[in-house]
Amino acid sequence: MSLEQTHDLRRWWDLAVAPVQAEGLRLAVELGVLDALDALEQPTPAATLAQRLQLHPVGTAHLLELLWSMGVLARDFPGGDEGQVDDDGATDDAPSYRLETGVRTYLAHGSDLSCAKAWLFRLRSMRGFVDSLGEHVRHGPSAAKLPLPADHGPSGGAAQWAAAARVQIAQEQRAVTAPAAVEVMTHLPEFDRARLLLDLGGGPGLVAIALVERHSDLQGVVFDFPETVAVAADNIAAKGLGGRLSTLGGSLATDDIGSGYDLIWCSSVLHFVPDIDVALRKILAALQPGGVLVAVQAELPQAREAARSVVPWYLPLRMLERQVTREGELAAAMARVGFERIEQFASGQFPMAVQQVVVARRAAP
Repeated sequence: MSLEQTHDLRRWWDLAVAPVQAEGLRLAVELGVLDALDALEQPTPAATLAQRLQLHPVGTAHLLELLWSMGVLARDFPGGDEGQVDDDGATDDAPSYRLETGVRTYLAHGSDLSCAKAWLFRLRSMRGFVDSLGEHVRHGPSAAKLPLPADHGPSGGAAQWAAAARVQIAQEQRAVTAPAAVEVMTHLPEFDRARLLLDLGGGPGLVAIALVERHSDLQGVVFDFPETVAVAADNIAAKGLGGRLSTLGGSLATDDIGSGYDLIWCSSVLHFVPDIDVALRKILAALQPGGVLVAVQAELPQAREAARSVVPWYLPLRMLERQVTREGELAAAMARVGFERIEQFASGQFPMAVQQVVVARRAAP
């Protein structure tokens, strides 16, 4: 046995310490540590930062070193030497800290692409789920515990879902989903000649906004719960796109979603429908002949390495008996209800887990 070899137990011990890292990042966001370092725009010692934020210098020094070890911060020593870190963070050889580039982009509140509130939302959701896991294992899913009908989102009632659309979901759409949608859609041969788009379950509408901004002849509809499309309407008005984008409130499970669409974008919506085949038939009927559906959502991989991130993130939905398909099942359902020329590929351009992008078409006349 080599003394340099990593012990087999390390992977499980790493799980035990992961909550410490998550709590450290939460404190850095909520106490304003990351924002202060962003505003200072230069490497800063722990003592200086503690004084600015009215925190204890020793505790702040420990937190900054934790964040450095996690790759959140970079660390500089006077003269470029790795000196000894003193507990009070105030000696001449104390390190100074600065944000790593990706942190400044995605976790500082001042960034246009900040996802700080979205990350805190995810953290709170997963911590709440942990408390119910044992009950689920002992007693299984319970319909009485479902907070909503199966076609609603996971964060509470319609008002809560709309509030999330205004802040957390908007952050993720702006930083992640909208750029990914533009990348996928603009590579479709049908995109340039499309004239009418449906952003199905579009939340704050930032995907539809990004797509019509990219395509000058494209018009669109954002469909979601009535309270949520009110958020989208505000965003559309703020962009001056009211003449090209409209909103339609309702439930995919029970309400009309319109028709005559050339393109339908549907991201992480089909998890929440009572019956995927029924929902897909409605989507198929809403497309023009030759129209294209692009559905993006996670599926459970067969390979363990690929499943490592997907399974934990989507276990809460499975506990609530939502629709979490296994890899290939969504494409198979599309074929079953009449979609043609179905393509599927994986995308890692999403923060939670690898998503499956399934492109399917209604038969042309």
